[in-house]
Amino acid sequence: MKKYSLIFTLILIGGLLSCSSSGDNDTQTDNPDPVTPTDPLTTANARSYMVDANATDETVALFYNLKKLSKTKFAIGQQDAFNGFYQNNTGDSDIKKTTGKDPALLGSDFMFITDKNNNGQPENWFQQQEVKITNDVKQAYSKGMINIFCWHLREPNHEDSFYAADMTADEKATAFKSILPGGNNHEWYKQKLDKVASVFNDLRDNSGKLIPVIFRPFHEFDGNWFWWGAGYCTPEEYKTAFQFTVDYLKNTKGVHNVLYAFSPDNSYSTATNYLSRYPGDGYVDVLGMDNYGDLANQGTAGVTRANNKLKMVCDLATTKVKIAALTETGYRVTASIPPVNGWFATDLYSVLTSQNLSVSFVMFWTNNQDGYYVPTPAASNAADFTVFCLKSKSALLDKLPAMYTLPQ
Repeated sequence: MKKYSLIFTLILIGGLLSCSSSGDNDTQTDNPDPVTPTDPLTTANARSYMVDANATDETVALFYNLKKLSKTKFAIGQQDAFNGFYQNNTGDSDIKKTTGKDPALLGSDFMFITDKNNNGQPENWFQQQEVKITNDVKQAYSKGMINIFCWHLREPNHEDSFYAADMTADEKATAFKSILPGGNNHEWYKQKLDKVASVFNDLRDNSGKLIPVIFRPFHEFDGNWFWWGAGYCTPEEYKTAFQFTVDYLKNTKGVHNVLYAFSPDNSYSTATNYLSRYPGDGYVDVLGMDNYGDLANQGTAGVTRANNKLKMVCDLATTKVKIAALTETGYRVTASIPPVNGWFATDLYSVLTSQNLSVSFVMFWTNNQDGYYVPTPAASNAADFTVFCLKSKSALLDKLPAMYTLPQ
């Protein structure tokens, strides 16, 4: 599981280019703002701001519509929404159980798909997970939802864990470096990317069109809990790995249905620090941040910190014409950890909207047998979550516009 500023933008044209929206006004439209002459992003030039100039039309539309959506709303989703349930209560997503509406976004993971034990055979458990995950992605797309993948890639020496704590000191010091071009595990990494590419290229709808997805490799890299963390590679090494990943998928493997996300944890509060491992505008479509720590029952101070950090990300996204997102967050409730009063409708909503932010989406982490990030109907904070989802800037699937078609 996961753990975790203000740039003075030079683009301030009539407030339309700032990372802002019109406030929490219930009269605002559910659709993205129409293009105006002062907005740098148009349907005609969207590709010029994207990583992949050869992206499919649906992927271009997703980029454009996510950027425009953020002016009035943010999409709400959850990791493993279709197969991660509190107390293993299967069926509809826990979001739908509580609100009656489908989530707007589905989070998935390549962890099982690229596991060393996935032999591709139908009776293999890991292969079965691959089928389940990819079917969920297809189902989400058929509903009009947004899909996003992370990758808890197991370390290259034994492929047993993605946590640095499970590695020796020497393994931690060398693992990330070893997957870089020229490293002794570079071919191993390319084979893992071959699998990722095959999944992306096989994600198609009923008409055979490729399904667009957001991919955020090497996430939460500013911490030291993963073997790709900041303590185990230099900024230049991190940039090299990220750039190679994008170039290999896009140019070598012909993957053209992906938006690429840069998503550190919450340690960065200034633009300079946030960009210290940034691989460049040519490699990133989504500027994200994962943030659990500032919302771990930290009161008003934590909410303010989280909002300021997210504003920094939004300001960068405005300047660079990228998508801004809270790529992971949540407060896990268990039998021994009670909910925080107003966590959703007051605290998180303030994080996402104070200072007139334009955030495209927010994703909660997965529910499981022993705990939840999204409450089920009987939970004491179910009403809090429902109120959060009903607020004017919140968008479950029923308030999501057509994300895969460019407006005329």
